[in-house]
Amino acid sequence: MGAVEKPVDNKEYRIPGEAKEILKSLASKWEDVADASSLQVIPLKGAMTNEVFQIKWPTKTENVSHKVLVRIYGEGVEVFFDRENEIHTFEFISKQGQGPRLLGRFSNGRIEEFIHARTLSASDLRNPDMSALIAAKMKEFHGLEMPGPKNISLWDRLRNWLKTAKRLCTPEEAKPFRLDSIEEEISLLEKELSGDWSIGFCHNDLQYGNIMIDEETRVITIIDYEYASYNPIAFDIANHFCEMTADYHTDTPHILDYSKYPGLDERQRFLRVYLSSSGGQPSDNEVEHLLENVEKYKLASHLFWGLWGIISEHVNEIDFDYMEYARQRFEQYWLRKPALLGSLGTTPDVVLADGNYPV
Repeated sequence: MGAVEKPVDNKEYRIPGEAKEILKSLASKWEDVADASSLQVIPLKGAMTNEVFQIKWPTKTENVSHKVLVRIYGEGVEVFFDRENEIHTFEFISKQGQGPRLLGRFSNGRIEEFIHARTLSASDLRNPDMSALIAAKMKEFHGLEMPGPKNISLWDRLRNWLKTAKRLCTPEEAKPFRLDSIEEEISLLEKELSGDWSIGFCHNDLQYGNIMIDEETRVITIIDYEYASYNPIAFDIANHFCEMTADYHTDTPHILDYSKYPGLDERQRFLRVYLSSSGGQPSDNEVEHLLENVEKYKLASHLFWGLWGIISEHVNEIDFDYMEYARQRFEQYWLRKPALLGSLGTTPDVVLADGNYPV
């Protein structure tokens, strides 16, 4: 997940020696850098899968510096994705002019081009003009022709993550999440949504921290492709809508506010821009059909990130309340399932955070 600059003291000690050597080699090629060893390290706040740092070198020109980004992979996060596949995706997307360039690799991370653009904030996602830019960029991203098979990853990934969550959890941890019933829920969703053939290359984690904008050109750049794969486009859009309930730059970054989930008009406006961005105007029926699918895939998004939260609690040392985050996602799954799946949505007893049952 994305990150935003957090001004703190220099944290050079956090950068592995192997990475420092690559950084010094890069800086030595810039004639205006007086001392390639004189690097400044600034942690970027908000990342929940990796540690991310901005690296700066002062130059001979006052108030001008060279910058790159260092990404140190989180411990144990390879359970979520294949790192080599992610690197290949990163390199391919970079060659398509869609993201930062890869500048170097070390054993537990990489060095990327620093994009001179602003990372979006939570409030940006609700801005109609910004939302339209994101919708058009998402459509473009979904059209990327990645090398290799175009197989949907969602259902296998959910099942694999469920097995991992069960293996890592104690019985006491697993019981409130009803992990023994989730296999059936995954199969139910897969069957219900099996007729959706609108497949594209999806980001699968399009929260505000993974979106940047050049303020002058208004060009949007999507970054961080760890979870990217071919999937139903409605899943990617549903996940983006769910991310509008989050603000990862507060004192309680794990708390989600579902009163901020976009209203009907806002969702329809986003989908209309998305569908029209490649030319032509979509019919009302096309918009409504996609909207119906997006709302159903919202359930898959809740399971996806709920399981991610449970696993992360056991493998990731980043300061974030993963279990509480997971509890909220599973809670939303059980709350929304009856309305979205009709007679298929019979919900077991679910206890909410306040000890009550949903109504």
